[in-house]
Amino acid sequence: MSLQQDQLWMRHALSLASKAADAGEIPVGAVLVKDQEIVGEGWNQSIMLNDPSAHAEMQAIRQAGATIQNYRLINTTLYVTLEPCTMCAGLLVHSRIQRLVFGAFDAKTGAAGSIMDVLRDTRLNHQVAVSGGVLGEECGETISAFFRQRRAQIKVSKRKET
Repeated sequence: MSLQQDQLWMRHALSLASKAADAGEIPVGAVLVKDQEIVGEGWNQSIMLNDPSAHAEMQAIRQAGATIQNYRLINTTLYVTLEPCTMCAGLLVHSRIQRLVFGAFDAKTGAAGSIMDVLRDTRLNHQVAVSGGVLGEECGETISAFFRQRRAQIKVSKRKET
């Protein structure tokens, strides 16, 4: 897969992240691709669905399983705007996803190399190829801008209360 192709799919994931932001969710988007076609896509919906597992990756993978009619998502690539957490990294392993491409690194919960590397752990029965930092600056700024805005809203709310 070329860097240009990876960037194209990551831009699509960024467009999905904006749907999450519009809904007041942390802006993370994910798209799962097989043979250059989208088989699943999603964005964070944990708050809206009252479901801590409703991460963008989870949504995309669930949709792909239904699309492909198989719980094994062999020969697929997942593009996600933020490095997956341990829950999502485990899901990638169990789904047998071939490759992960992510945008921003996550120094607090990243499980694709930042704080741990679940995806390439040879003790597991499947390893996932990982490419991190694709459009990383843009992906990171999307999340940073969301949290800056959220902090500003909280500050305004506190002022109104006093």
